[in-house]
Amino acid sequence: MRKLLLAGVALAFFPTVSMAADLPTLNPDTETSRVSWSDVEKKFGPTPDANGQRYGVVLKTLTNEFWRLLADGYHKAATRSHASVDIQAAQGESDQMGQLSIMENMIGPQYKGLLISPQTDANLQPAIDEALQNKLVVVNVDDAVVGNIGHFVGVVQKENGVRVANWFIQHYKDGGEVAIVEGQAGVFAAIQRTTGFRETIQKNGKFKVVASVPGNWDRQQSYDAAVNILQRNPKIIGIYCNNDTMALGVVEAVKSLNLLNQVHVFGTDGTNDAYVSIKAGEMTGTVDSFPVLTGEIALDTAERLVAGQALPRVIMTPQALVTRENMARYKTSDEDAQKKALIADATSGQ
Repeated sequence: MRKLLLAGVALAFFPTVSMAADLPTLNPDTETSRVSWSDVEKKFGPTPDANGQRYGVVLKTLTNEFWRLLADGYHKAATRSHASVDIQAAQGESDQMGQLSIMENMIGPQYKGLLISPQTDANLQPAIDEALQNKLVVVNVDDAVVGNIGHFVGVVQKENGVRVANWFIQHYKDGGEVAIVEGQAGVFAAIQRTTGFRETIQKNGKFKVVASVPGNWDRQQSYDAAVNILQRNPKIIGIYCNNDTMALGVVEAVKSLNLLNQVHVFGTDGTNDAYVSIKAGEMTGTVDSFPVLTGEIALDTAERLVAGQALPRVIMTPQALVTRENMARYKTSDEDAQKKALIADATSGQ
């Protein structure tokens, strides 16, 4: 039988070691077998010794800054634990076959585990099955979600949209017209972010979603979509984008039509470019997923699984709605201060 983890290691909250195909379909936003990143060490102890271990990383792409920041987190964590990471990425956000080929070439005894960020919920499935047959730990890190994966590290994706919707509700008591620029069709993260925003803002009853169109994670496509939305809906007050790359394209469209004082643009991810735009008074905000810290948490998770620790199925990573008013709290070179702020957020329910 194909084991989910190393032979003899049970998955927390599951009675026996299971094949991936036997696991319930994973929805990280609602999965009950979960633990917050800030509670892992308290519940499971220090990270086991990973000295000399080697891990393979398969990213969506390196053309998007979010994934480069995630790679930085992997490198930081590997330096700290004296492990090593080999990081490869597809040529673009839609190079599904290229990403599959990369993962297939990483399967072998040279690695203790693989950390993957799939482009879709299914494109890496053949390689995942092969990796599990070879007794490799496989951890799904953020964004697209493989339904039968054993462990996922990332944010509550639906909450990203919820937080932006709540900003509009708090700042526009009389409501208004808003729009959504979605990510790649069928991808878990895009679906959940869009759903969170739409459900929350429509429940308020004072807002109208006048458009919800695909941007496919692409800046130019999102610029073009936004120009069309803005020209058709002159009273619009805001646009929520499923990632920062698309939001930056939308900002350019807003600027081109001289609507910066009217239209609030929000992204998702927390890239450096987004922070620059927010500081300049262009983007209103982003829901930061703290990709560097996420990379550190993900490698720590893989190292614990390799050592035989029985972790919950989902490791929740931090997220925060960032605007000019609070960005100094989160954009800091003091990693300890940032972590303390995020832990305080979690404690207070933010």
